[in-house]
Amino acid sequence: MSQHYSLRYASHPDDVKQYDTQRLRKEFLISDLMKKGQINIVYSLYDRFVTGGAVPTTKQLTLKPFDELKAKFFLERRELGIINVGAAGSVTVDGKNYKLKYKEALYVGRGAKKIVFKSNSKTKPALFYFNSTPAHTTHPTKLVTLKDAEIVHLGSLKTSNDRQINKLLVNSIVETCQLQMGMTELKEGSVWNTMPAHSHNRRMEVYFYFEVPKAQAVAHFMGQPQETRHIWLKNNEAVISPSWSIHAGAGTSNYIFIWGMAGENLDYGDMDQVKISELR
Repeated sequence: MSQHYSLRYASHPDDVKQYDTQRLRKEFLISDLMKKGQINIVYSLYDRFVTGGAVPTTKQLTLKPFDELKAKFFLERRELGIINVGAAGSVTVDGKNYKLKYKEALYVGRGAKKIVFKSNSKTKPALFYFNSTPAHTTHPTKLVTLKDAEIVHLGSLKTSNDRQINKLLVNSIVETCQLQMGMTELKEGSVWNTMPAHSHNRRMEVYFYFEVPKAQAVAHFMGQPQETRHIWLKNNEAVISPSWSIHAGAGTSNYIFIWGMAGENLDYGDMDQVKISELR
């Protein structure tokens, strides 16, 4: 079988305070997304958020609904965002082909019936990372390259958080119902992302870390500001960040991560800032 999925339940912050390392990783860490010849999906009950990876090699891969969606096709009541973090490939949406190079994105609106992933090379496959959220209406499918992105520079080398934020599938670039996705690149010599930390109670988020060098790792920080926890992540792993949680990370090297958000607002700047001196 080329498609696999698992279900994650939501957790109350008071319960998470009692989690040991193993339980924390079980509930929030997403591993094994990028397996050759497979589509792997985690369905979180936080905002009904879907996190997935598709790695087509010798055969193309078709995205299919799973039992919990109770849908005739995957995007019957959903929208989809895809970012290619591997070699060149393409995504076919109801017969129309979209070519995606490294770091290019595709938004697919509600109602598209057939989504097919394909790599240009069998030996150097595309790595399609995707997020999906419930959608109340249909918006047009749109390809977004880095040239189309809204770029923001934040931080500095002095504070070890010099980074470039590439807003790809956001409401200033493409019309969506609630899904927002982008990619943050840490400059060489910088390791901290999203620092100072923040939370946003009107939406949740998933972080996908890639270009983490071999033998290196990223410590992702989560939890309430006065009750933080950390999870160590390797290359091509993701972590679920509930609305009540901060989300920040520090790597043993620089890296890139994709942020995907869902919730009731599309305002990128709607954040509850947390002072570094207040973190516990």
